[in-house]
Amino acid sequence: MAENWDDLRVFLEVARAENLSAAARALRIDPATAGRRIARLEAHYGAALFRKSPQGYALTEAGQRLAAQTEEVDRVLRGAEQAVSDPEDGMSGQVRLGAPDGCATYLLSQICAQIVAANPGLDIQIVALPRVFNLSKREADMAIAVSPPETGRLSVQKLCDYHLHLVASADYLARHGEIADLAALRTHKMIGYIPDLIFDRELDYLGETGRSHVDFASNSVSVQLAWARAGAGVAIAHDFALPSTHGAVRPILTEAFSLSRSFYLVRHTDDARDTRLSRFAEALQARIPGEVSRLEAAAHLSIS
Repeated sequence: MAENWDDLRVFLEVARAENLSAAARALRIDPATAGRRIARLEAHYGAALFRKSPQGYALTEAGQRLAAQTEEVDRVLRGAEQAVSDPEDGMSGQVRLGAPDGCATYLLSQICAQIVAANPGLDIQIVALPRVFNLSKREADMAIAVSPPETGRLSVQKLCDYHLHLVASADYLARHGEIADLAALRTHKMIGYIPDLIFDRELDYLGETGRSHVDFASNSVSVQLAWARAGAGVAIAHDFALPSTHGAVRPILTEAFSLSRSFYLVRHTDDARDTRLSRFAEALQARIPGEVSRLEAAAHLSIS
């Protein structure tokens, strides 16, 4: 192990970000300083730790071995710091949570506000991106997913089921007429995901409507719902998101079309002994199912 832990912290951040400038920004240091720290480590070990290219910094085999050991040291140090600084009756410190944007926007915003209200020392960061998070690279401390991952050193806890229905605005229906059945959707504008940017098979549900393409496409649930509110067409929306539209869109064909999906909380198995993260995970597990049920009930939809 190198004598200078600061150099290893820089190395670890570059390994996670795969980019020198991004790592430097996260550490609040100059990129040139970060580069010198990496060069000093490579000289210390007598081995190249990264393969540098225009695409970024990729770990060499030696770098991968060092990263695995450094991650372990980092976890131990964070655990020691937590043991000293965390009050017994509350959580404190930073937690980064990854989630799809629909979950982040319509569920996590209020849930995390409640958790922080009960734990003023807690600093929560929500990374709302439509993709799978790499917890091994510490893109987040934990993540919410729409299907359980099948690989990696991960622990998975099912949080709850949620439901989706076809929705349209009153303005759209007034202009185009009520939609009698699924077959009639062929003559209507559809809103949905960009097909080649669907990051999870559980989100590929357009085919269940009998349609093979969308007229308005976005990888963002929020944009899709905004299009529906603007009267652009028919969308498949989360029931828990509908109260946020204040009646601007309403469910249609509820008996003919209904989807059920699930949320899962994913953590790295090495974090099992991290009391702060475990307590935060428990807080999410306690609040998310109830919030989904509350919002679905507010949308006046049946909850199975």
